[in-house]
Amino acid sequence: MNIIDIQRIFESANQPSDAQLELWVNTVLASLDDEFELTIRIVDENESMQLNETYRHKKGATNILSFPFEVPDEVDLNLLGDLVICAPVLKREAIEQNKPLYNHWAHIVMHGTLHLLGYDHIEDEEAQEMEAKEIELLQMLSIPNPYEEIDL
Repeated sequence: MNIIDIQRIFESANQPSDAQLELWVNTVLASLDDEFELTIRIVDENESMQLNETYRHKKGATNILSFPFEVPDEVDLNLLGDLVICAPVLKREAIEQNKPLYNHWAHIVMHGTLHLLGYDHIEDEEAQEMEAKEIELLQMLSIPNPYEEIDL
């Protein structure tokens, strides 16, 4: 069983339950032959901004930051790393993109988990592979493609 440590530093209405967060992470990890450990930390805009500026050298808060853990070869530990999610940014994005908040949370948690597994979207080919994987995983949970434009 995967171990998911959930830290709610910032709490607000309409945040997903621990069970929902665990479902989304476990959906990503289900096809792997190993069990993993990771932390999900839900924060406010100030903490997200500080981490984003310190570690990515980008201004402002962001929806999610992924911090993969590089396990030394001599250590037997399946620690994937940490996901830091900014709840206010996710809520604002869901409203701006006309998406159900639950669906946006699911997408972002799965997106971050894929980053911890080594997926990236810097190069176009990598982005296409990562997006296809996200769409496939979300469809398993009956969540529509997050990259399709929504008519207003």
